[in-house]
Amino acid sequence: MTPSPAAPTGGVTRGALYALGAYLLWGVLPIYFLQLKPTGPFEVVAWRIILAFVFCLLLLSVLRMWRPFLAIVRQPRLMALTALAGVLIYVNWQTYLFGALTGHVIETSLGYFINPIVTVLLGVIVLRERLRLIPWIAVGIAVVAVVVIVLGYGAFPWIALTLAFSFGFYGLVKKQIGPSVDAVSGLTLESLWLLPVAAIQLVLVANITGITLGTAGVLHTVLLLLAGAVTAVPLLLFASGARRVPLTVIGLLQFVAPIIQFAIGVWVLHEPMTLERWIGFGLVWLALVILSVDSIVASRRHRRVVDDVAAPV
Repeated sequence: MTPSPAAPTGGVTRGALYALGAYLLWGVLPIYFLQLKPTGPFEVVAWRIILAFVFCLLLLSVLRMWRPFLAIVRQPRLMALTALAGVLIYVNWQTYLFGALTGHVIETSLGYFINPIVTVLLGVIVLRERLRLIPWIAVGIAVVAVVVIVLGYGAFPWIALTLAFSFGFYGLVKKQIGPSVDAVSGLTLESLWLLPVAAIQLVLVANITGITLGTAGVLHTVLLLLAGAVTAVPLLLFASGARRVPLTVIGLLQFVAPIIQFAIGVWVLHEPMTLERWIGFGLVWLALVILSVDSIVASRRHRRVVDDVAAPV
């Protein structure tokens, strides 16, 4: 029996570069959003929704993807799931923007460090997946880390936990959607469902503080108008990368974004890092190392089993 040819190395390498590009862009987002001041988080998110929708409509036209998009629209289950995904990503975006624009970049990074732990928990609780002992140890260490931060720092890390759980549930919903909805169509529909929310937010902002688009200089206007592309491009890069590389590679690359955000918060924005925060973050990082090593070992063990089954007798 002749073994099937392996996937081309170039495809895997290209996929890893796509995914890395996505996480690098997500990592430097705090710098971009800070350039949007004096625009507040509610106005930024509103423009982000509207402009992401416009950007996706252009992509659907350029890539000639209207037929699969309309096929998705005719399926009520998929439409309901994309609506739920839209609500969850809205909560994530709004919380992230609030954190980034109010001096809590370090806490936003904590949210994305915790996210893999939350994903594991959701797999156990919602999908009834069985968890080995080592991942449970990692989950326990992460819980202790949050307790340390709450007791030592004197503040509940609601931004971090909201980001972690909203993105965790978002990933769960996307898993239910599966390959039935491509990345561009998915983001188009999620943005479409959120258009009324964006409109309401813009009306409220206009009546309370005033709309800033076009009032703070040409550079500010251009940067704000790029919010749609800034939202969509990393998501599309990630989708392209995830199809080409193993999940273990994605699992390791996902720490690139919060590491960059953490560095920006500590060394660029000089946000405070007390001893309690260092201890809490240290525990989270320990939990992630344990989880990552266990994931790599389990993946290699699984590949060996598959290779043994596929080997010629």
